[in-house]
Amino acid sequence: MKFLKLKTFLLVAASSMVLQSCLKDLDLVPQQGFPSSKVYNDPGNYINVLAKIYGGMVLTGNEGPAGNSDIADIDEGFSCYMRVFWNLQEIPTDEAVCGWNDTGIPELNTMSWGSSNSFVKAMYSRIYFQIAICNEFIRECSEENMTRREFSEADKELIRAYKSEARMMRALSWIDAIDLFGNVPFVTEENGIGSTLPEQISRADLFDYVEKELLDLESGLSDPRTNEYARADKAAAWFLLAKLYLNAEVWKGSERYADCASYCEKIINAGYSLHPDYQGLFLADNHLSNEIILPFACDGQRTRSWGNTTFLVHAFVGGDMDPDDFGINGGWSGYRATKAFTQSFTDTANDGRFIYQVAGQKQQVDTISLFSNGWAMAKYKNITSTGVAGSDQGGDFVDTDFPYMRLAEVYLMYAECAAQGKADVGTATGYINELRERAYGDASGNIGSGDINLDFILAERGRELQWEGKRRTDLIRHGKFTTGSYLWEFKGGVAEGTSVGDYLNLYPLNADDLVANPNLTQNPGY
Repeated sequence: MKFLKLKTFLLVAASSMVLQSCLKDLDLVPQQGFPSSKVYNDPGNYINVLAKIYGGMVLTGNEGPAGNSDIADIDEGFSCYMRVFWNLQEIPTDEAVCGWNDTGIPELNTMSWGSSNSFVKAMYSRIYFQIAICNEFIRECSEENMTRREFSEADKELIRAYKSEARMMRALSWIDAIDLFGNVPFVTEENGIGSTLPEQISRADLFDYVEKELLDLESGLSDPRTNEYARADKAAAWFLLAKLYLNAEVWKGSERYADCASYCEKIINAGYSLHPDYQGLFLADNHLSNEIILPFACDGQRTRSWGNTTFLVHAFVGGDMDPDDFGINGGWSGYRATKAFTQSFTDTANDGRFIYQVAGQKQQVDTISLFSNGWAMAKYKNITSTGVAGSDQGGDFVDTDFPYMRLAEVYLMYAECAAQGKADVGTATGYINELRERAYGDASGNIGSGDINLDFILAERGRELQWEGKRRTDLIRHGKFTTGSYLWEFKGGVAEGTSVGDYLNLYPLNADDLVANPNLTQNPGY
């Protein structure tokens, strides 16, 4: 089975998840359906609600590809969790520009967004919708509720496992809140429906809460590589802990690189292995890879959306690129890379991670709206490793899973800890050379231990993890996102690039939420 089957399953429980202030301006749906008592009284229904939690990363409502949206008053296609997350992580950086003029995109290109930016609002909304679904599910999985419903011990044990997965997915969304927004409204399963307005939690305190949650989940989740594909296990929780610790200096105010390295080692020793070829990680049968720790599963038949990898394949194709080579019916001519980023590839002829369309494109972005400005990315394809197009015969929807967590990033996190003096440099060098041998096909691109430094690691993360929704966080951690000498085309709205205010290291809280909840204070600078 490729992934947990997503079923259209309407719940009044989902509509009851609306926070009393957060997203008050947004009409979260469905508004009607089965009452929660009927849903949760049957132990067989819990897997369906869990599917909704996982599906919330790649779907936008209860119909596909659009219709009966989870969140009203926002374009359903671009409001997909995965899509808005990717855009906020990539467009404001050196990795990507987008030539579309849709509301909110030009401001991301030039780092000039405000508290009413539609993409920022959509991300904030998606995070809290996911957290609300998880909170409701976790609350219904309590021991008290299961005993009251007279479930068998076997059913209870299964539901406890589901609950652990929901807590892990909630932690994932909380980490996105920490990263993107900082000090945010805080609600858990302990906050009942109709309770008081949420209080604001500090970024550092939320860091502590998420850390405690993930540490507690080490005993409740399945062992690595034993759960159904695309569902969380211990390795997924370890990955989130490693990510938390890697960014602790920014998010918490004190470094935790040794802890990051420790959790990287746990994952590395859990039986994962690098995929034989780089491109294969981003094809329609990438679910077969032993490198992927946790994907966001996509399927051209069962997860039809304009916002998951359907977006990642279509939006990057244009100009002289042939849509047939990507298993789709046409390109959307949107996204290209900046010259500042593609210059990091010092050996474009031999580095297999250089998968850009150069013909018909110029490297420099002089005009953002022209697709021919900037080399175009050819990373994601709706084609299998054997050359077969995806399952959607119309060529609209894509089978390629989004590899949210993979072993290569764990190697890179460990290497960054080594560059910080908190892990073994020789071991880190070996891990980096494994990645480079895959990229080059031999040892010709290998490095020595003297190359393990922060500038090299940032560049190597860019080459290995390009266009995977990592870049903004990486640039902030390395002090190169806002001020400083690292510039790229149209950074700060200037063609040659310019420094911007450090306040842009955080996105603003939703302006409408601030009006609805007097407990909230906007991030500085907005």
